[in-house]
Amino acid sequence: MKLLYIADPMCSWCYGFGAVLGELLADPPRPQPLSLELVMGGLRPYTTEPMAPARADEIHGHWLRVAQVSGLPFAPQPHPQLHRAGFVYDTEPASRAVVTVRSLWPERAWDHLKRLQHAFYAEGRDVTQAEVLTALASESGLPEAEFRSALESDEMRDLTRSDFRQVQAWGVGSFPALVAEVGGELMLVAQGHLPIETLRQALARVRPPQAVAS
Repeated sequence: MKLLYIADPMCSWCYGFGAVLGELLADPPRPQPLSLELVMGGLRPYTTEPMAPARADEIHGHWLRVAQVSGLPFAPQPHPQLHRAGFVYDTEPASRAVVTVRSLWPERAWDHLKRLQHAFYAEGRDVTQAEVLTALASESGLPEAEFRSALESDEMRDLTRSDFRQVQAWGVGSFPALVAEVGGELMLVAQGHLPIETLRQALARVRPPQAVAS
């Protein structure tokens, strides 16, 4: 069974849900083995306006809730980026970084998504900037020059835009979302943050489509 994880590196609930999804992926082998494919949802892509201070405070309030539910670390308020004057909350560059790793080093994509999330939320690094994204790739052991060249290519920009369009075509408007691909059909498993047992139960209810007798 293939799971499609629709997320955004700068979506706080996606960050929080990562620990739950990681626990699911670490479960004992199932009769239907799980594989995971990342799809970038596009939380705030192509944003150009700087974040207003009041809006930054509101968003940080949501982050506190994610921290309470997930137990994951967040940088304290004022956040080094969210509350920085002139910060533009554009999620396309970080999404493109995940797409780049997914395209060139697919076995590293899941770990790299989590690295970007931790860098932004817990470490306060500006993952909207190519220099920071390149440094994070290098710190993760990826070839720096190859990553930077691919990150800034038209191909990766187009692939990232294709992810956003595909998610819109599926009608998925909030993240995280987990979709199972079974027998060529897509089935929604979960949307939003769920406890691990609830997620396991939701996945157990997914069944292959029944063949129609002729």
